[in-house]
Amino acid sequence: QLQLVESGGGLVQPGGSLRLSCAASGFTLDYYAIGWFRQAPGKEREGVACIRYSRSNTNYSDSMGHFTISRDNAKNTVYLQMNNLKPEDTALYYCAANTMRSVCIIPIARHEYDYWGQGTQVTVSS
Repeated sequence: QLQLVESGGGLVQPGGSLRLSCAASGFTLDYYAIGWFRQAPGKEREGVACIRYSRSNTNYSDSMGHFTISRDNAKNTVYLQMNNLKPEDTALYYCAANTMRSVCIIPIARHEYDYWGQGTQVTVSS
């Protein structure tokens, strides 16, 4: 059974950093494109960043320049390093796998991703 589990969220002050992890089980991440998404209360879920299997091709949505996506194939895990966090980064963050086409392209579209984790909450507040 394919499963994704996010971790690493929490409460952080503005300007702080967090690293989110997305651990996979039941499949090998390096075969697929993996994306990070976020959803703030009352807003649509939006794509943040994606990374495409072994070539490590990455893409970021606009205004996500303070985030860095990476992967560790040996640990079957994808990370999202978030620096200089702002209150507007507060959201539930999800990782997802694109097993159908395995592409990492802009826009990072929700409908391209078919397996999802449950999310990890990030709150940026003083």
